[in-house]
Order: sequence, then structure tokens, then C-alpha cells
Amino acid sequence: MNAINGYPVKQLIPLVLLVGLLLLAYSVLKDFLLILAWAFIIAYTSWPGYLWLRHKLNDRATLSAAVMTAFISALVMLTVFWLVAMLQNEIGLAYKSLVVNFADGPYQLPEAIANIPWLGHYLQDWLDRLSDDWPGVSAQVVNWAKQWLGELGRFLGNLGSYFMNLGFVLVTVFFCFRDGEQMIHQVQQGLVHFLGEYRQMYLQAIGNTTRAVVYGIVMAALGQGIAAGLGYAVAGVQAPVLFATITGIVALVPMGAMLVWLSIAIMLLASGQFWPGVGLLLWGFLVISTVDNIIRPIVISGTSQVPFLVVMFGVFGGLSAFGVIGVFLGPVILSVLLAVWQAWLKQQTEMQ
Repeated sequence: MNAINGYPVKQLIPLVLLVGLLLLAYSVLKDFLLILAWAFIIAYTSWPGYLWLRHKLNDRATLSAAVMTAFISALVMLTVFWLVAMLQNEIGLAYKSLVVNFADGPYQLPEAIANIPWLGHYLQDWLDRLSDDWPGVSAQVVNWAKQWLGELGRFLGNLGSYFMNLGFVLVTVFFCFRDGEQMIHQVQQGLVHFLGEYRQMYLQAIGNTTRAVVYGIVMAALGQGIAAGLGYAVAGVQAPVLFATITGIVALVPMGAMLVWLSIAIMLLASGQFWPGVGLLLWGFLVISTVDNIIRPIVISGTSQVPFLVVMFGVFGGLSAFGVIGVFLGPVILSVLLAVWQAWLKQQTEMQ
């Protein structure tokens, strides 16, 4: 039998054809890769709910997929409309609150903070410089506002394309539910030749890490947003829902929520609201940070058996490389790399 570098020709030709078709498929689908990635993540993380629903509907896959997709669609739409309705009034309140706070200067720190050695003097000097250079600060705020308004304008201008992309995601989610088991089986069959007996380890690493990242990062961010919102409301912060939403979004990045609640607490202290500021600081360190520093690592490392350090660098690196979707892709890529390394070490041990 004719062979090239040990591979029979009859096996090499289909392999070359497959590689060529994969390259062509990439050219066709490259603009939809993010849509596919979001659809796979949503379908995979909600797969247990789909299986439960399919069991209740007597194993009717198409109907179960349609009901589950409709439920996800309704949940997304209701969440978006609720946030828009809540934030319409709160954005105006937040703007008025910032204007009033900036107009009330010069600021004097509370005595309990001003008397702290070195730190109190440094903070008061910083506030004094801020007050003395109010025109410069105002100009900088105006520039930031123009940039944000420009971003908002671009976002509203692309609103139609966002809804269209959401439609593509939901349609893809439906077919992932309906045909997911068959697709996974085909992927496993295709990987047998390339990965051999270790294919299950790689697939398990992808699945466990995806589930752990979504549950650990998204649920932790949601928990931090809710906890922060309660703290803002009790502390008397204007527009607590707006700032809670911002906190939840920023909390997708480890330790990101602290940037929001700590800044608000310092602003409360600087404006003379000592006890609300101290209370928010305590709430942030004792409650909000507990979710970020304890619950998130436990959920991620405990579910996926992947070191939290790998997940943390995966989140930051993925965010830098791929944007928002990189929050999920980065940890998955690093965890699969770790699984490949462990499988190779195991293979070397068995060969000795």
C-alpha cells in the first residue's frame, strides 16, 4: 500500500480534504464565532435544566428545546427591560448627586480620618488640590462625558445589530439543545484518532471549567452586585440600582467590584457622611469581598479541579485578548492546556 511518512494514502487524502474544508469553513464563519461561543456557553451551562424539562415532557427533544429557548429569551428580555426602566430615573439622580457633591467643596475629611498619621494629611492635600483646580477637573469631567456619550451613541446606533446577534444566539441555542447529544457524540468519535484514550480528559476539562467559570464568575458577580446594592441603599447613596449594576458588571473581573464600592465609600466620607461611609466600608470588606475572595475560588476550584490562579490569569488574559467573551474563553484555554500537560506526563510515566 502506498504511504507518505507512514500514513496510507487512502487515509491521508480525506485528512487533507478535511483540513481544507475546515479552513474554508473558518472563512465563512469567522464573523459568527463569538455568536457560536456565546450560544455554546449558554446551552452548556443550562443543559441540566433542559434535561429536567425534557424528562418532564416525555423525552420530546424538539418541544423541550423550544420551551427552554423561549424561557431563556424571556429571561433576557425581561432583565434588559427591567434594567432600562430602573436606570432611566437613576442616571439622572446619579448625575445630580455628582454635581451637588462637586459643587459643595472645599472638602474636609472627618476628624477620625484626618488624624490618621500620614494618610489623613495625604488625603486632605489631595482633596485640597482637587478643589483648587476645579476648572481643570470640570474640563476633564466634560471630556469623559463626551467620550461616554460617544460610546453611548455608538451603542444605540448598533442596537439593531445587537438584537440581530441575540436572535442568532438564541436560534443556535435551540439547535444546541435539540441536537447537542448527537454533536457531542460526533466530536468524541472524531477525537478518538487524534487524542486516543485521553480524549475524555480534555473534554471533561473543557466542560468542567466552562461550568465552573460561568457559575463561579457570573454568579459571584451577581451576588456582589446585589450585596453592593443593599449596602448602597442603606448608606443612602443616590441611584443604588445604577451603581449596583455597575458593580456587578465590573465584578466579572476578580477584585473589580472593590473599585466601585470603595470609591463610593470614600466619596461619602469626603462629603462628611461619616457613619454611612464607614458602614459601607465595613459592608464592602466583610460581605462583598467575601463573595469575591472566598466563594468564587471555592466554586471555581472545587467544581473544575483547576487551580484558581490558572482561572484568574485566564480571566484577565482572555479579557485582554478576546474582549468580554474572553472572561470564559481564557480560563477554558488554560485549563485545557493544563489537562494536555497532565495527560502527557501520565503517558510518559506509563511508557517508562
